[in-house]
Amino acid sequence: MEKREEEESKAPLLEPCRAAEHNATGDGGLGRRLVGENRRLWAVAGPSICTRFSTFGIAVISQAFIGHIGATQLAAYALVSTVLMRFSNGILLGMASALETLCGQSYGAKQYHMMGISLQRSWIILTGCAVLMLPIFVFTEPLLVFIGQDPVISAVAGTISLWYIPVMFACVFSFTLQMYLQAQSKNMIITYLAFVSLGVHLFLSWLLTVRLNLGLDGIMTSMVIAMWIPVFGQLIFVFCGGCPLTWTGFSSVALTDLVPVLRLSLSSGVMLCLELWYNTILVLLTGYMKNAEVALHALSICLNINGWEMMISVGFLSAIGVRVANELGAGNARRAKFAIINVVATSFSIGLVFFIFFLFFRGKLSYIFTTSEEVAAAVASLSPLLAFSILLNSVQPVLSGVAIGAGWQSIVAYVNITTYYLIGIPVGAILGYVFGYHVKGVWVGMLLGTLIQTIVLVFITIRTDWDKQVEVTQERLKRWYITDGNKGKPDSRGSP
Repeated sequence: MEKREEEESKAPLLEPCRAAEHNATGDGGLGRRLVGENRRLWAVAGPSICTRFSTFGIAVISQAFIGHIGATQLAAYALVSTVLMRFSNGILLGMASALETLCGQSYGAKQYHMMGISLQRSWIILTGCAVLMLPIFVFTEPLLVFIGQDPVISAVAGTISLWYIPVMFACVFSFTLQMYLQAQSKNMIITYLAFVSLGVHLFLSWLLTVRLNLGLDGIMTSMVIAMWIPVFGQLIFVFCGGCPLTWTGFSSVALTDLVPVLRLSLSSGVMLCLELWYNTILVLLTGYMKNAEVALHALSICLNINGWEMMISVGFLSAIGVRVANELGAGNARRAKFAIINVVATSFSIGLVFFIFFLFFRGKLSYIFTTSEEVAAAVASLSPLLAFSILLNSVQPVLSGVAIGAGWQSIVAYVNITTYYLIGIPVGAILGYVFGYHVKGVWVGMLLGTLIQTIVLVFITIRTDWDKQVEVTQERLKRWYITDGNKGKPDSRGSP
């Protein structure tokens, strides 16, 4: 019995049909390996991309309708959505990403009941965090005026920020439920609900603004409803038997050991916050320039177009994170490297197509969001920078996904601080304000930071000894995962 237990403790924890995977991707011709790898890649990336397109579409639809109300309203919406919501979402999504580790750990160790407990702990922690951020949304107008933003734009932004409070609390449940369900490969329910909410938002925005003439209030009402639809849908799915193994009801155990979970949540959010807040600085710096209304209007259009393409790259980020983690956990360094090469090539090819597309069309797409000739001309002037941003963003998020799969979050956090905040932002500020290139100068500086970060991540990925990473991963699995003998018992270390 002891010998058997010793053999089981030495066995890898993840056994995803290795014989079949070996036949599909381990040996054989390049074509067969590509087919097998892309099948696995798109099984994760496809639903992820669709979900992100639908969710991001809610914000873009709102911007499109607001853009036809007035330039001041659109500039205010750009400030709130790009600055305040990006700030809060960076914190909430980053902290919710700890649930990926916790649920993945429990699911891999077959301690399914712990996934529901981890979900409840995340709800407690993220709700508390959202409550602490409430004053920022309540006092948005005086805060923006205090930091030098236009008073007229700040007044409208203060109204929009109050509407965003229920949206923020919807994100608490939406982020955590998505990660809880994805850990069980229940991706399609998330995708279906995201498309339903997108369709509802499009219809309600038209009904409340075009037919009923409710203006800004109508659009924000529609957004609140659309953001809560996936939450209620996922809760019904979970509570009504969609996850019979992992959801066993509410438990008082969720109220214990919150400090270690909080610590993990905070550390998980650092890398993501640094990236999400980068574009926020770009918008804030633009808000201080002359004719800030037109500049913010044009920049928000460009950033939203860039955001659409980013949804593809972020989908690949999720997919390669899963692929690298699975292959390293299964002890397959060769297939991990092949997965990285395949996804980088795929994402870069898609980015190259969009790069050419936006160079060709330049400012013509801006008329979807505005009727102002001045704003359209500003967008056309920024289009080359937009095209280069899209090209860089087709690679950079994928490499961040590789880092997540390999467990390099702390390393990437240091890289982000150096390239973004010590190089990109200072150079952008100097070009924009000292040399008078305005928003173009700020954007060029930000692009420089992203370029250097991408080069560093490419260098790290190429220089990595992936066989050594397999050993590191196996040691990490033994340290973090709970063994079969401890099923149903708390970890003796008192940490998740």
